[in-house]
Amino acid sequence: MEQRVSLVTLGVHDLSRSRAFYAALGWVGRSPDDDVVFFQAGGIVVALWSRTKLAADSGVTDTGGWGGITLALNVGSSAEVDEVIAQAGAAGATIPRAGAPTSWGGYSGMFVDPDGHAWEVAHNPFWHVDEHGRTLLGQG
Repeated sequence: MEQRVSLVTLGVHDLSRSRAFYAALGWVGRSPDDDVVFFQAGGIVVALWSRTKLAADSGVTDTGGWGGITLALNVGSSAEVDEVIAQAGAAGATIPRAGAPTSWGGYSGMFVDPDGHAWEVAHNPFWHVDEHGRTLLGQG
C-alpha cells in the first residue's frame, strides 16, 4: 500500500448545516447528488456524508462518541493559527483551546465543528507548508 491518504469522509448529522459551516470557512465544495459533498483540500479530498450511511457503508456500529481522530491544518505562522481559530468560531465552531505555544516548540489551537469533528490548527516551525499548501516534514 502506498503511504498516502486520498480521501477523508466526515460523518455528519445534517448535510446542509455542515456544508454551510465549511462554506463559512471559505471551503468550496461540489455535490453530484445532494447526498454527499466533496471538497478539494490540497492533495486530498474531504467529504461530508450522512453519519448513519457512513457507518453502514463502513461496516461499523456508530456509538455516537468521538472517533479517536483529530484533523489538522498546518499554517505558516502563529498569527494564522489565531485567524483560523477566530474564523471557525465565527462560523459556529466550539473553541476548546485557543492558540497558544506548545510543548514541542510550535503554536496551536483547536476548534470542533458542528458534528463534533476536532480540528487542530497549528504552526510547526520544524515543518514546511509549500506554495501549493502541502505540509512537508522538515523545514523545506
